[in-house]
Amino acid sequence: MPMQVHSAGRTQRGKTRSRNEDAFLDCPQQGCWAVADGMGGHRDGDVASQWVISSLAALKAQGSLDQRVNATRQRLQAVNQRLESVGTRSAATMGSTVVALLLEEGRAACVWAGDSRCYLWRGQRLYQLSRDHSLLQRLMTERQMSVDQAQAHPDARALTRAIGACASLQLEVLELGTQPGDVFLLCSDGLYQALSHGELGRALSAGTPQQMVDQLFTAVLLTPARDDLTAVVVQP
Repeated sequence: MPMQVHSAGRTQRGKTRSRNEDAFLDCPQQGCWAVADGMGGHRDGDVASQWVISSLAALKAQGSLDQRVNATRQRLQAVNQRLESVGTRSAATMGSTVVALLLEEGRAACVWAGDSRCYLWRGQRLYQLSRDHSLLQRLMTERQMSVDQAQAHPDARALTRAIGACASLQLEVLELGTQPGDVFLLCSDGLYQALSHGELGRALSAGTPQQMVDQLFTAVLLTPARDDLTAVVVQP
């Protein structure tokens, strides 16, 4: 790709976890980045997230952004069918969230299912581009509950969409124009749930993508960090 993009990624097992069920893709030569988080409490979440990332790693950089978004959707639909088929045969769900970022000169596209997130740091402000596919978000949107009220629901963290969760996968796509100085953050819930909006913004406000990732992890690892944590920072 003609554009120069700097990026960095990192994943780490949570302090109380026996294995890391997160995975990520940092592939500037293909103009594609992604984070996947295997569904906790389900069978082989680490395998599911790796299948998602492997499928995206095989994408080609050729074509327009629209063509590459369509190719991404097709890849994820194929992984969904594979995971759903394995889950049906074994009577146990194999699933993963996904959030992917595609770039071309002056444009970006975010594709996701689940509660892994895409943020944009622009003009010293942090914007959450993706909207969680979770019961928590649904309770706040449809029932007009506050965050505290929704979090009190016993199933608040349940996902309403994920790769492999059901035969029909609904992906959400957001496209936007990019500006000089933009910084994108893709991350799993183990990272953003441990940090405030302000802490996320401060980590993205200076330095290289690798320094930003390291600062995010330093901040999270000062907390109990019970969940796996993954971050990919992209600076067009």
